[in-house]
Amino acid sequence: MKLKFCKMHGLGNDFMVIDGVRQTVSLTPERIRQWGDRHFGIGFDQLLLVEAPQSQDNDFRYRIFNNDGHEVEQCGNGARCFAKFVSDQRLTNKQAIRVETARGVIVPEFHGGGEVIVDMGVPRLKAADIPFTAEGDAVVHPLELDGRTLEITVVSMGNPHAVQVVEDAEAAEVGRIGALIESHPRFPARVNAGFMQIVSRSEIRLRVFERGAGETLACGTGACAAVVAGILRGLLDSRVRVHTHGGDLTIEWAGEGQPVKMTGPAVTVFNGEIEA
Repeated sequence: MKLKFCKMHGLGNDFMVIDGVRQTVSLTPERIRQWGDRHFGIGFDQLLLVEAPQSQDNDFRYRIFNNDGHEVEQCGNGARCFAKFVSDQRLTNKQAIRVETARGVIVPEFHGGGEVIVDMGVPRLKAADIPFTAEGDAVVHPLELDGRTLEITVVSMGNPHAVQVVEDAEAAEVGRIGALIESHPRFPARVNAGFMQIVSRSEIRLRVFERGAGETLACGTGACAAVVAGILRGLLDSRVRVHTHGGDLTIEWAGEGQPVKMTGPAVTVFNGEIEA
């Protein structure tokens, strides 16, 4: 059977997007790993599956799988590509859509210039919600790692993030330290590791080691988590430009109890079919 798909990216964070509304889709971890291989398959950071909603109040259900075959809760760059996909495929004609994820509803909205604004929901800041093993809730937690103590801020944007401030993002050992943070025993569900350089109160540079995918060119939820962490630590204002290797995002957060808004591009690379 031939399965139709679309290859997309958001700032270089790339995806295989599949319409599970109009065609039958059977996914296994082995098949996802095969398709995700950049030499023998299609190649992607995550696979995005579009499904019908489980509630009549919403428009779609959104499932995300890393290229290692594991399903994850949320993906910010993927959310923008998801929105562009359902619009381009004429699955909706709405300006804003309500999308179910494993950790709640997000609301992407189409914007001029090819950009998409996504209401990513209210960040969760309690250690138990990450989940993260800690004696209490704090803005900054010490994390013993590799013979030294890091200072991290933990944030859940529907998926878990550990954000640290570094002097120079380009010089940071993202591959080595990120892998150690991802699998640290204080994160029982593993974690995404963010390395944030403060440029000014309205500008940061960011690299993210993503759980199950390694370092990607950009991470939308990582950008949201980093800005939330910076604001909580008194280092950033409420609107921040985030520079990643794949390009720039604009993140806005008015403070605790408020949703995070993310604005950025979504690009279609090609449409194709694969044997499934």
